[in-house]
Amino acid sequence: QVHLVESGGDLVQPGGSLRLSCVASGFSFSSYPMRWYRQVPGKERELVAGIGSGIDTVYYPDSVKGRFTISRDNAKNTVYLQMSSLNLEDTGVYYCNVFVKGLDYWGQGTQVTVSS
Repeated sequence: QVHLVESGGDLVQPGGSLRLSCVASGFSFSSYPMRWYRQVPGKERELVAGIGSGIDTVYYPDSVKGRFTISRDNAKNTVYLQMSSLNLEDTGVYYCNVFVKGLDYWGQGTQVTVSS
């Protein structure tokens, strides 16, 4: 079955950087777009980056554009989220997501805390 495992979350100071990873299994990884979301308590889950099945189609909302970079390594079944210039509003649980055969799949999430 589809399985997504995120890692890389940590406590980081404002202005710092982190790289999140999501290892996928159970589906043909290279054929599917992948997404990163984040969730803050009391708020809806927010899409922060998306990448097509190729590497040339990416999406970022204005809130992270220029600071976050999504990438994928199809040989490793892994999608990454490189985050820089982190600010307090980037705090949250970050989830990897894929939509396969009509169903949304999520990992367990990884906590990112931006604090001085």
